[in-house]
Amino acid sequence: MITFFSGLTVLILGFLVYSRFAERFADVDADRITPAFTLTDGVDYVPMPWWRIFLIQFLNIAGLGPIFGAVAGAMWGPVVFLWIVFGTVFAGAVHDFFSGMLSIHHKGLSITEIVGIYLGNRTRQFMRGFTVILMVLVGAVFIMGPAKILATLTPDWATMTFWAVVVFIYYALATMLPIDKIIGKIYPVFGFALLFMAVGLCTALFVKGYQIPELSLDNLKNLHTNADKFPIFPMLFITVACGAISGFHATQSPLMARCITNEKLGRRVFYGAMVAEGVVALIWAAIGMSFYGGVPQLNAMMNEHGGNAAFIVNEISNSLLGKFGGALALLGVVAAPITSGDTAFRSARLIVADFLKYEQGPIKNRLFVSIPLFAVGLILTQVDFSIIWRYFAWSNQTLAVIVLWTITVYLAQKRSFYWITLIPALFMTAVTSTYLFFAPEGFSLTREIAYTIGGVITAAAFVGFLVYVKRNRKTL
Repeated sequence: MITFFSGLTVLILGFLVYSRFAERFADVDADRITPAFTLTDGVDYVPMPWWRIFLIQFLNIAGLGPIFGAVAGAMWGPVVFLWIVFGTVFAGAVHDFFSGMLSIHHKGLSITEIVGIYLGNRTRQFMRGFTVILMVLVGAVFIMGPAKILATLTPDWATMTFWAVVVFIYYALATMLPIDKIIGKIYPVFGFALLFMAVGLCTALFVKGYQIPELSLDNLKNLHTNADKFPIFPMLFITVACGAISGFHATQSPLMARCITNEKLGRRVFYGAMVAEGVVALIWAAIGMSFYGGVPQLNAMMNEHGGNAAFIVNEISNSLLGKFGGALALLGVVAAPITSGDTAFRSARLIVADFLKYEQGPIKNRLFVSIPLFAVGLILTQVDFSIIWRYFAWSNQTLAVIVLWTITVYLAQKRSFYWITLIPALFMTAVTSTYLFFAPEGFSLTREIAYTIGGVITAAAFVGFLVYVKRNRKTL
């Protein structure tokens, strides 16, 4: 219990203290008019109150990651608490905050265009394709997951295929309609429900006397049943993405950057939403490690069900909250990925529109961009879910690396304190490069070789940045 509440305290202090420290370097100006007013179009640029934007941002970024990812991450043991807590405060929330503020400062531009401004046109071209592919992957992943859960809650005639079609139709509507028509109205409700669900499960856990494992020197190690195949570094840091740091969030922040009414609200919206997601991930990691009696028992259950975290979430929700409460909890779990999936497609539409400089006011223009994206997403739903998820996980963290380097260059150009993002950029560079050479879906090299290559790539990135700063010292 001490470890859990200590982690919760650090997350709250992170928002109250560290977010204000980060805000000092973000060029926040409360008197500067935001794009929500200067570019109002009634579709994507729509002024909204901060609390509504906060709940939308929270729901946008809180897909399956902070729930399924945290449960899977709990297989490594209490060490997962460290990554969720410190990853959120010092990496994920900083990443989300600066990506949102940069978008506000650049007229609500998509993250791909912002990357191009600071890392060059070649990187921009790569990012356009890479990010659109990632967004469509997210949409496909977040169709089948909710469809499977809904099929277990409804009559036999409502099959997984039926629900996949329903979700897909909803995606089309939410992607095409003005942001305040569906997203602005129902997302705040679902966002509140997701937070309420997490708190309810946590309360039930304590009331029923479950013991959350404490982090100590004895268990500060890899407790995964297949420790050789799944070392803490880099596998844990890829598995728990959305609950600590996620590049996907940088694609969502511009959606809200187009709606925020004052730059001073950026800290509570962007940094605050990530901290809220960290709290959800912390709760689910704690539940995962305690519900079955310990980490070994969780590993056994996950292995028995082929690593299917959805089964674990289903059983935990029904057991802790009863059938009615469990159904409500699962609906919250369903709402989170669906509402991340539709905004993923919406982000893809905006990225393509920004690239083509194609005005999105007329409905025919939105259709022209959206139909090909939906077609590709529909095809991807036929691919095995676990395969898509693995590639999504690495792509997601790679995007976070690129965005962190973009912010670092921006801060260097502003002669500001760039170490605030340089350190997490270097760490995540090491994570993603090592994973690429170690993981089965990568090059499957030995751990020693993968670590060496990852270290060399990270060192090269660090030296390259220092050279960039030195060469441009007079102009920076």
